[in-house]
Amino acid sequence: MSEYSAWDWGIGSRTVADLSECDCDVEWREENQASPDGEKVAAVVKTGDGEFSVCVNNTCWEPRYERIWYLRYSPDGRLAGLACDGDWTLCVDGEPWEETYGFLFNTLFSKDGSTIACCVADSMTYGMVVEGVAWETLYPNANNFELSADGKRSAAVVQTVPLGQAEVFKFKEGIYSVAVDGEAWDTSFVNVWTPRFNADNSSIAAQIRHTLFDYTIAVDGKPWAENFNQVWEPLFHPKKNSIAAPVRLSGKWGMALDGKIIWQPTFFQVWQQQFSPSGDKLAAIVCPNYGRWTLAVDGNPWNTTFGDMVMDMTFSPDGKRLAALGKQDGKWTVFSDDKAWNSHYDMCYAPVFSPDSKHVAARVEKNGRFTIAVDGKEYGQGFDQCFDPTFSPDGSRILIRAIVDGKYQRIVESVAKIIG
Repeated sequence: MSEYSAWDWGIGSRTVADLSECDCDVEWREENQASPDGEKVAAVVKTGDGEFSVCVNNTCWEPRYERIWYLRYSPDGRLAGLACDGDWTLCVDGEPWEETYGFLFNTLFSKDGSTIACCVADSMTYGMVVEGVAWETLYPNANNFELSADGKRSAAVVQTVPLGQAEVFKFKEGIYSVAVDGEAWDTSFVNVWTPRFNADNSSIAAQIRHTLFDYTIAVDGKPWAENFNQVWEPLFHPKKNSIAAPVRLSGKWGMALDGKIIWQPTFFQVWQQQFSPSGDKLAAIVCPNYGRWTLAVDGNPWNTTFGDMVMDMTFSPDGKRLAALGKQDGKWTVFSDDKAWNSHYDMCYAPVFSPDSKHVAARVEKNGRFTIAVDGKEYGQGFDQCFDPTFSPDGSRILIRAIVDGKYQRIVESVAKIIG
C-alpha cells in the first residue's frame, strides 16, 4: 500500500476534467477509464476520417492510428492501448512499442503494473508478447492466457498437434498442452484449461481432460494420480505448493487438495475457491441445495443464501472476513460475515475491503445512477458513472472517481461520514 500514501488524501471534491473539452477535434468519445489515483481520465477518441487518438484529461496523444482499442490503466498508473496503423502495436502513455504484429488482443498486467503483456495473432499462429518481445514459438491455437504476478513468466493453453479439417477424431489422442514462456509441456491432453502459477512463479498447474470422461489437474505437465468426473480451476496455496481444486464425483462437487478429497462431494456446485492471505482458510462459492448459492469456508456453508447468483468473493487483508455479491429476484447486494446488507441494487460490483479489514465498499447502481456504498450505507451523491472505490492506507478515507454532468470528479470522503 506504500504507493497509495503519495496520493492526495485530503477530504474534498474537485473537477479534474470537462469531458466535452479536448485540445484536438473529437467526433466521438468512447468508454472512459480513470487512473488508479483518480488524477486522470482517458478515452479513445475519433479525431477524423479513419483516425483515432486518446484524450487524457483534456490533452490528446500525438500519435494518430487507424484504430485504438482495449484502453486500460495499469496498476502503476500507466495508460495502455492496442493501436493499429496497418499492423498492431501497444501504445503506453502515447509511446508505441517498436515492434508490430498482425493482431494484438487482451492486454495483461503484472500485479504492480511494471510488466505489460498482450496476446498475439500472426500468420494464423498465436502466442504472447511480453514487453514487446514475442514468444519464439507460436501455435495454431492458443487461449487461457496468463501472466505471472511478478510479470517474469507467461503461459497459455496451446495446440501442439496439427489438426486437419477431416481429422475429426484426432483430438481424442491429445492435442493440447500448456506453453510456459512459449515452450510447451512434453505431454499433451484431450483438453486443457486455466493455467495458474504458484506464489513464486516456479510452477504452473492447469485443468486437464485425459479422455472424454476423465478429468484431473496437471502440475508442470504431470497429472495427479486421481481422476474425477470433472474439475475446475486449480489454485496454489499462497505459502506452499499444495493445490486446491473443485472436483466432481458421482454427480456432486467437493474439494481436493493435491488430489485427495478434503471437502466431501456434497454440493451441487463448488467453484472460484480462494485461500485466505495466510493460507489458513479455504473458501469457495457453493450450491448446498439446488437453486441456492452461498459461500463455504473450510467446507462449511454459510446460512445466508441467494436464489440467482453469488460472485466476486474476496477475503479481507487479515483473512478474518469474507465478502461477496449476492443476487436474489433480480436484485443485487453485498454480503459479508454471513450477513447481507439491507440495501438492494440493480447492480453491484466487486466488493473491496479496507486495509485494516474493518470496512467493505462497493460500486452500486440503482435506477440508472451510480454511487459508492460502505458497509451498506451510500455516499450521498449519485453519478452518471463511477469507478470502483479505493480506501486510504489507514482505511479512514475513501477515493471516489466519478462522472456527473459531463465532468470527471475526484472525491475523497471520510468513511465515518458515509457510514454515519
